[in-house]
Amino acid sequence: MRAVLAPVAGLVAVLVAGAVIGGPATAAPRAGQVTLSGVMGGDLPRLRCAVPAITVGSAASLRAFHKAMAACADRFWAERFAAAGLPYSSPEVTITSGADSVCGRLSGAGAHYCPEQRAIVIRITRHDLRDPFRMNVAHSVAHEWGHHVQQLTGVLRAQEALYLPASEQARRVLSHRLEMQAECYAGVFYSSALKSIGPGIAWDDWLDAVRQAEESEVHGKPRNLAFWQDRGYRGGATGFCNTWTAARAKVG
Repeated sequence: MRAVLAPVAGLVAVLVAGAVIGGPATAAPRAGQVTLSGVMGGDLPRLRCAVPAITVGSAASLRAFHKAMAACADRFWAERFAAAGLPYSSPEVTITSGADSVCGRLSGAGAHYCPEQRAIVIRITRHDLRDPFRMNVAHSVAHEWGHHVQQLTGVLRAQEALYLPASEQARRVLSHRLEMQAECYAGVFYSSALKSIGPGIAWDDWLDAVRQAEESEVHGKPRNLAFWQDRGYRGGATGFCNTWTAARAKVG
């Protein structure tokens, strides 16, 4: 990502404005700001997506699942941006079982978002083949699409400009705020698409599973990740996803 030089106060304002596509506004937009407020609040139409079954041990079925999830997420966010009268562009999506990608060599498993390329890379692992838990697999797409929304709304650039000069502790908090907003955006998507996904688990049970995951230095405490994902799901609008002014206890 490129650094963006701007006053800190202005950057925070962009982060707050970029958090809102409908739902309760948490700050008044300033002149010249990109704002997504006033859209996607209230009842969302149920999104119908054809998401196929996954067969244990079948890389082809995982690829088909990821492709269907990507098409579903793309349609959802394209409609939300269109309703806001804002431009939307789809990310490049690559599904691979290797370590090399359009973003360079991948470190670790799972899905990755690469801002400069505006690309989502999904890596199929041996664990996925052995235990393709449907909601886990779906979430890899939903969360990374949240980062793409952050890219399109300027949040990633604003966060980077705050991140570069920050102390190690401040960087950790900024990282948590970014990741938890992406979790919340995934929840907003689920509020419309979960039935089509057919997660194979009740929502509250899924949240319990999220809370019991291992803590990540980048992502923060699992209980907070579950909180923001549930907030997006129950709110059904990205206006519920302003992690940037939330108390530190909610993003730790």
